[in-house]
Amino acid sequence: MSIIVTGGAGFIGSAVVWRLNELGHDDILIVDRMDETDKWKNFVPLKFKDYIDADDFIDYIEAFRDAEAIIHMGACSSTTEKDARYMLINNFGYTKDLADFSVEKGIRFIYASSAATYGDGSAGMEDGHEELHKLRPLNIYGYSKHLFDQYAARHGMFEKIVGLKYFNVFGPNEGHKGDMRSLVNKAFSQINETGSLKLFKSANPAFEDGEFGRDFVYVKDAVDMTLHFMGNKIGGLFNVGSGQMKTWNALADAIFDALDRPKNVEFIDMPEHLRDRYQYQTQADLSSIRRAGYAAETTPLNTAIKDYVQNYLLKGRYLGDEDL
Repeated sequence: MSIIVTGGAGFIGSAVVWRLNELGHDDILIVDRMDETDKWKNFVPLKFKDYIDADDFIDYIEAFRDAEAIIHMGACSSTTEKDARYMLINNFGYTKDLADFSVEKGIRFIYASSAATYGDGSAGMEDGHEELHKLRPLNIYGYSKHLFDQYAARHGMFEKIVGLKYFNVFGPNEGHKGDMRSLVNKAFSQINETGSLKLFKSANPAFEDGEFGRDFVYVKDAVDMTLHFMGNKIGGLFNVGSGQMKTWNALADAIFDALDRPKNVEFIDMPEHLRDRYQYQTQADLSSIRRAGYAAETTPLNTAIKDYVQNYLLKGRYLGDEDL
């Protein structure tokens, strides 16, 4: 196998495999940990040579010294996980082992960091690795990603490897993620079941209800940005987003429009445990990835949501099912 995709049964990882298939690649090894969710369904439409459990892969990693690339999307992505030991072993230690191996063997290494490393955004959301010490993640997930970014910077790895700080990715193949699904996915289920959508009230006097938001990026754009770095030898730490902040109200408008239903939103109190670690506004600065040669425009939010809802959610499809 010339391309290894860790987390290849998960959300972004399976989307990477899907896009590689579209580009003519099936010489792919998928590495993941299967569980009791339905993420195995992401596998079904995809073409790949083999699958191996993540623990077995790291034990026999020397057998893969001739790989062309390791695209490392595997991680625990729960922003509410409290087991710091598990997070650091899984997200920091495992990534460190793969990066060290890749650099030693001359394998192209592209890995998932996260916009969660930026914390509340008070230190800015410009990518690059020169001022990582200024960032203060709000949860152990963000810190586990930040810790590896710092490790890579200290060891001069960004001359050769690529880290990608994904903002709020949404789209097909995320249904297994439970509470970590995007609001688009959650809203689809909620609106179909109740006819209305519940959004959190603002707990910050600087923002009106529904007028805070995120940089929402469609998974199809996110994987194109990811695979851009397969075609060059550029290294660095890059933001992956739409480059725009869209409010929860705008997101709700797009979802109801895609479902052809009248808008019906109810604002509810934000849970106490989220209030002191909630990101009210994120927006990716895409200057670095543009300088690295990525020129494609990202999909407008309304267009992306319409595609997701009408071509996947309503039809129960996964990436790769497009011709069914």
